Amino acid sequence: MENKQKKTKKRFTGIKSSGLVMLACFGLALIIYKFVLGNPANFVNGDPANHPLEGNFLGLIYKGGIIVPIIQTLLLTVMALSVERFFAIRSAQGKGKLVKFVAEVKASLSKGDIKGATALCEKQQGSVANVVGSTLIKYAEVEEDKALSKEQQILAIQKEVEEATALELPMLSQNLPIIATIVTLGTLMGLLGTVIGMIKSFASLAGAGGTDSVALSAGISEALINTAFGIATGALAVVSYNYFTSKIDSITYCIDEVGFSIVQTFAASHK
Repeated sequence: MENKQKKTKKRFTGIKSSGLVMLACFGLALIIYKFVLGNPANFVNGDPANHPLEGNFLGLIYKGGIIVPIIQTLLLTVMALSVERFFAIRSAQGKGKLVKFVAEVKASLSKGDIKGATALCEKQQGSVANVVGSTLIKYAEVEEDKALSKEQQILAIQKEVEEATALELPMLSQNLPIIATIVTLGTLMGLLGTVIGMIKSFASLAGAGGTDSVALSAGISEALINTAFGIATGALAVVSYNYFTSKIDSITYCIDEVGFSIVQTFAASHK
């Protein structure tokens, strides 16, 4: 049991300080905005106050205004947390394929080979193996406790499955709520940047006292870049959130399947 706990501690469960991740992404976004997007080489006469060079996409993004680094922060946060979740969930799946692990554990249980199933858990590691291993330990304990009725023994095993699962699942979904929030927030910030850009565009035209179609079209294109940037951020967040949610659902299903098999094995082998 002690060795198992040491192995569990070494497993990568993710980054808990998501606020520091966002702060680092904000700092990086400011650097990119100032020195990459705002590079004088991207603008007419080498001055960021002028229009971007024709076809220069970086300069066009820079003209989106102060909202750009905010959207960049959201985009970089999604990318960073997606990488973090990828390694955390991959670690939670264990060393081998989950489907094969579940099949081997069920085969061992059907033969009544509890020690073999426990050995498979120690080899596999990960969240499913932790839950199954913990449940098998409880299996052995209740089997030796003759004071409990069969119903009480089964309830004790089921309770162990639920408790072990409750300890593992929060680590799997950690930081996913942030990605889910950015799904909406990215699009809204893009729209906010567009509205601000449109206001500035029409205000400058009104101040000029005329209808400069070139200036108006340039202002609108610069404003709409925020919408495109925000929608792209939201789309990436949606894909990331759904992908990792499906992975967590798969792990949860495996836990439920093996947990049910353990309970059924105990019920069938103890009349």
